[in-house]
Amino acid sequence: MTDQTAGAASETGPGPGSGPGTRPGSASLSDSVRAWLADARNVDQAVYAAIARTPTPTLDRGMSTLSHAANYSRLWMASAAVLALVGGRSGRRAATEGLVSVAVTSATVNLALKRFGRRQRPDRTEEHVPIGRHVRMPTSLSFPSGHSAAAFAFAAGVGNRLPLIGVPLHATAGVVAYSRVHTGVHHPSDVVVGSMLGTVLAQLTTRALDRYHGSH
Repeated sequence: MTDQTAGAASETGPGPGSGPGTRPGSASLSDSVRAWLADARNVDQAVYAAIARTPTPTLDRGMSTLSHAANYSRLWMASAAVLALVGGRSGRRAATEGLVSVAVTSATVNLALKRFGRRQRPDRTEEHVPIGRHVRMPTSLSFPSGHSAAAFAFAAGVGNRLPLIGVPLHATAGVVAYSRVHTGVHHPSDVVVGSMLGTVLAQLTTRALDRYHGSH
């Protein structure tokens, strides 16, 4: 090796990911993941800001009312009561599966996953969310959305037994999830992840209930 080549190699030094104990390419992979997460956060914040700054006076009261109605799963308990009263045996079974799915999902999200996420609520003042949209800002952590998780858990739980009833319930759950962003109490990603978690947990719950009833 010539002195010039050796000097160039010395000045260049080891390439990325070639340090002791580092696998080749691991540094670039972690950098890519961090960059992707940063972009996702930017999109999340941009969507929240766009919704906050878009005037929707005809929607504001309705979104606030619906968001409030879903507090403590009151909307879903009322829906379950109607199903149980007018739906016969299938309605009672669907209502039960819906409420059990909500209970399992709410416990999982609020007692475990929110503590893991550790995400603070959005700043409605900084993003200029109109006062007319406001509902009470929860004191709990933001990620994932418990309202969205419970909404989709109930819809999926009922839909397991009564698929046709599950269709409007899923539509209502989607509006409830959106209302949490519209009123400024959640980031968009909170409700997206919450909705997916509610669906998955409800499917697991209803399968367990089906196995239990099938064995008795």
